[in-house]
Amino acid sequence: MFGRGPSRKSDNTKFYEILGVPKTASPEDLKKAYKKAAIKNHPDKGGDPEKFKELAQAYEVLSDPEKREIYDQYGEDALKEGMGGGGGGHDPFDIFSSFFGGGGNPFGGGSSRGRRQRRGEDVVHPLKVSLEDVYLGTTKKLSLSRKVLCSKCNGKGSKSGASMKCGGCQGSGMKVSIRQVGPGMIQQMQHACNDCKGTGETINDRDRCPQCKAEKVVSEKKVLEVNVEKGMQHNQKITFNGQADEAPDTVTGDIVFVIQQKEHPKFKRKGDDLFVEHTLSLTEALCGFQFVLTHLDKRQLLIKSSPGEVVKPDSYKAISDEGMPIYQRPFMKGKLYIHFTVEFPESLSPDQTKAIEAVLPKPTKAAISDMEIDECEETTLHDVNIEDEMKRKAQAQREAYDDDEDEHPGGAQRVQCAQQ
Repeated sequence: MFGRGPSRKSDNTKFYEILGVPKTASPEDLKKAYKKAAIKNHPDKGGDPEKFKELAQAYEVLSDPEKREIYDQYGEDALKEGMGGGGGGHDPFDIFSSFFGGGGNPFGGGSSRGRRQRRGEDVVHPLKVSLEDVYLGTTKKLSLSRKVLCSKCNGKGSKSGASMKCGGCQGSGMKVSIRQVGPGMIQQMQHACNDCKGTGETINDRDRCPQCKAEKVVSEKKVLEVNVEKGMQHNQKITFNGQADEAPDTVTGDIVFVIQQKEHPKFKRKGDDLFVEHTLSLTEALCGFQFVLTHLDKRQLLIKSSPGEVVKPDSYKAISDEGMPIYQRPFMKGKLYIHFTVEFPESLSPDQTKAIEAVLPKPTKAAISDMEIDECEETTLHDVNIEDEMKRKAQAQREAYDDDEDEHPGGAQRVQCAQQ
């Protein structure tokens, strides 16, 4: 982040005025002024919530030596640019409760707000499954490593359970460094405090927990049984609540498995339906067919045409209740669709042609006379890949257009103007 230098500094007195102290106030003076004003303006006592928030913001900045130095030199705008909101990132109720033993309410009874715990991040893992897995249902055992609170010190990091506020960051866990990068320009960077690794606390070397080495957490191997239910969809989530990494004063996040269904060589899935391709010979398409289809559960299905039925190329047939099980209603299933392709012979002999003509219906159109044929011009048919043909023509049109633009720059614009 970059900000203007002292020549354009913003207001650097507002926070002192909010707390009612001079700019020379000591840390103890700041603490006394904040405590007195915060108790007076606390919402639980009928105070102004906005004033209570302003007091917390002002105290948070001025009680941190590094933030106070930046504020005194460059004003509130420098803090907003460098730290996202002028030091207002902490909950004002958390700041207030730190004065009363970490969450106590000086007015008696439970606070209407209370101290909120930070929530840990969720851990997301892809779970690859086959189409058979989501058709039949399955259970997969997965071994994972996660962080858990140290059982020896109960997540305190010390044998005695005591810790001290880090002097390097004043307990915030973050430090801000500032440097001048040019005339009237400064650069601010916020980073985790190296002294306490962002925790805001330090532990005496002699008091460190021998099991976690003051890290407060240790690694643990855990085996989870993931139940993949029948009919689950691609990208559907399976959640294990509160099973992610643990951390002190943190609500443990979830472990989330995301179903990733693999492609099947024969069946294609679309929602609750299944699709399969099958090629028929021309004889089968005209005279009837039957074949055996092995389903995902290894059942053998006999697929056959009706007597006298003709199957046209690129047609579909459906079988009810042979598709995918419907999620959480596994006794109900979608449809199984069969897409038929008809394979024609490459050529026919004269005898085969005559035999087919003898049994197939005669053409409905009148035959062309020899005289009409004599008056026609002969043509030659050739095989073509229509997709490649269209791509080639489109490419040729683009090249011709580009050449025309090079020869007549602005030509298209002139034609348009003339039409208008």
